[in-house]
Amino acid sequence: MTQLRAVLWDVDGTLAETERDGHRVAFNLAFEAFGLSWRWDDARYGELLHVTGGRERLMHDMDSRTDAPLLADERDALARALHAKKNALYADLVAGTGIPLREGVLELMRECRDHGVRMAIATTTSRSNLEVLLRRHMGNRWAGWFGAIVCGEDVERKKPDPEVFVKALKALGLGPLQAVAIEDSPGGVAAARAADCPVLVTRSFYFGRAPIEGAIAVGPGLHTREGWRPALAQRPQLPADGTAQRVRLADIAGWFSQRDMIADFP
Repeated sequence: MTQLRAVLWDVDGTLAETERDGHRVAFNLAFEAFGLSWRWDDARYGELLHVTGGRERLMHDMDSRTDAPLLADERDALARALHAKKNALYADLVAGTGIPLREGVLELMRECRDHGVRMAIATTTSRSNLEVLLRRHMGNRWAGWFGAIVCGEDVERKKPDPEVFVKALKALGLGPLQAVAIEDSPGGVAAARAADCPVLVTRSFYFGRAPIEGAIAVGPGLHTREGWRPALAQRPQLPADGTAQRVRLADIAGWFSQRDMIADFP
């Protein structure tokens, strides 16, 4: 049986609820700064997440707006300017009020380090967005936690294309069946599966009820053992802080070892 050698982390929605609490808010602030009346509420932003990439979402949204520039070049220029402004505002947002990592994320990362399981970032968000988030929570040496970091600038095609996972695995010097990806969205799952990499899903705010196919496990988050499919055995409660009830590296290794039997559960 192949041993689990690495964990590949998605970022937005997986490490933190950055889509809802960060990017959406920053986009709306960028619209305001440019004097535009456009606003994306939770429902609209959830629809736009089916389009991968912030600039691409802007271009898609402009297709339905009568007050958007008519010429393609003008739309592209506006989208690029808005996206740059959004990224700056997002950085201020994270550095200021902060966006917490999802519960259980940092604990699992520490377990990986303690047990010699390598880690990589495999995301199509920008490197600047990733850096400001992880520096806030992991310090200036955050990059040293990861054997590979692949971001949106490093790929030609974004998820659901598998390029980001192919590059991360190549940088680690591993095959796809030696690692497991952690994602939150159908597009992320599709990208991992297209790279032949097993994937588990920690459902995020925007994809809480989205159909997921081909994952080795699907659950509400790494903070709890309840609500996962396949189910996890409950551990005796520890008196101090209840951390016994989070998903552990051994649980992920267990799903990974049974991937051929459970990857296609309904």
